[in-house]
Parts: sequence; C-alpha cells; structure tokens
Amino acid sequence: MQRKTPMLTDYHTHTPLCLHAEGNPIDYARHAQSIGLGEIGLSDHNPMPESYDNWRMPLSDLPRYFELVEEARAALPDFPIRLALECDHIEGYQKWIDETAGMADWDYLIGSVHYIHDGIAVDDPKHVSRWETASDIEHMWGMYWKLYEQMIRTRQFDFHAHPDLAKRFGLRPSGDLRHYYEPVIQALVDTNGILEVSTAGLRKDVREIYPAREMLEMAFTANVPIVINSDAHIPTDVGVDFNKALDLVRSVGYTTTVRFEKRQRKVVPLPEAWPL
Repeated sequence: MQRKTPMLTDYHTHTPLCLHAEGNPIDYARHAQSIGLGEIGLSDHNPMPESYDNWRMPLSDLPRYFELVEEARAALPDFPIRLALECDHIEGYQKWIDETAGMADWDYLIGSVHYIHDGIAVDDPKHVSRWETASDIEHMWGMYWKLYEQMIRTRQFDFHAHPDLAKRFGLRPSGDLRHYYEPVIQALVDTNGILEVSTAGLRKDVREIYPAREMLEMAFTANVPIVINSDAHIPTDVGVDFNKALDLVRSVGYTTTVRFEKRQRKVVPLPEAWPL
C-alpha cells in the first residue's frame, strides 16, 4: 500500500470576530485546501469575562463563531477544519481559561503571552517607546519570558504560540539570549509541551520566524515537538512562508510535527519540501 504524502497544517488563524482580521472561516479553509494543506484550524482570540481590549472576540459572539466554523465544515465536508481558540495567559485568569475549555468540544487550545502587565502588550506599537534603553529592553524580556514559562507550566494549552514575540519590533537584549530560553525549554520538557514555529514574524518589523534559530535548536535537542503555523489574519496568509519555516526546522533536525483532534495529539512526518 502506498504511503500518503505528508502534508502540513495551519492551526493558527483568525476571523473578523476578533475585530482585527478579514475573511470568514470558509475563506481560510478554501485557501488552505487550494494550496495543499492537510487541515486547517480556526483559533480566534479567546473571549474574556469582561471587556478587556479591542482585539478579541466578545463573549456574546462565541455562538456565532461556532456557527461560522460549522458552515465551513458543511461546505467542505472532506477537509478537516479544527475548532480552537488562541488564549491569552494573563495572571489571575487561569480559572477563566479552565471555564473556557469547557465551553465547546475544542480540538486544541493555543496559549500565548501578549501582556506583561497592566494592559501593556509587547506587540502593541503604542508601547514601543517604553523600551528605549538597554535596561528597559532587558526588563521587558525578563517579564515576558517569566510569564511564558508560567503559561507552559499551567498545562492548560495544547501548544504555545509565537515564542519570542517580545522581539516583534526588533527589540532584543545584547549578547547570548539562551538564558532567557532555557527555563522555557525546561518547562516544555517537564510538561510534555509543544512549541509553535510561526511565520508571522516574517510579516512584522523583525522580519524573522518565531522562535529564533538558537531557541529552536535548544528545543530540538530537548525533544520538544513543534507545529508550524502562520497566525493568519487574512485568508491568503494561510500557509504563507511555510517553505521557509520547513527549511528552518529541517535544518535544525526536525522530521515530525503534530496534529490535533479533540485535544488529542498525533505525531506525523514533515514533508521533505514545501510546496509538495
């Protein structure tokens, strides 16, 4: 029996319900299918119990989110479309994440860190001026990675998004950065966690894949699994730059990725090249 050619997936995508994306789930799914992906996942920003910011799905729109995903599944019955959320790890909201996990039959939940304190997000342009000096940047990075490790150790998420998002504007401490990564890699080892390799950084000021090669090498050495995603906010960003991501992870040594269904993981081989 001939072995099926491995295909990539894209599990990090958004919809207009998060107030800063375009295109409905059916548009994302159709594009994913047209470029040869094996599956797609919809993962809008998780609702919060009260108004928190202006770039996430309101709780009142969650039923509509489910409807849109079901409409896409009905239109493409032979193409797997996974239901998920990207959930912000924010201190004091762990119980809310547990409640959110029970709101639907999710295929996976993504953990991410944007906010480091008091509504200050490391990827929000309006806060860039806060981090002008070397000590400012070191402080910001220290806070970010502490929260990232904390997020992993909650064991609430199926994989962990855009690991070094703190570099989004090209802000990095000088010198060897591996001491920031080490506690996070250890947390992933301790929790059997999965790390996202995201092409979104190539579309941001930093013009780099998340995470940095050095962190990815550490993850591979520690046998941390990966999943490649785009963090698409428009349908045509689905699968974008996956050739570059695949080249990177294969050059580090990775030969497998992970698929999800009903919060169960399955290890599958990576294709040797992309597009097929």
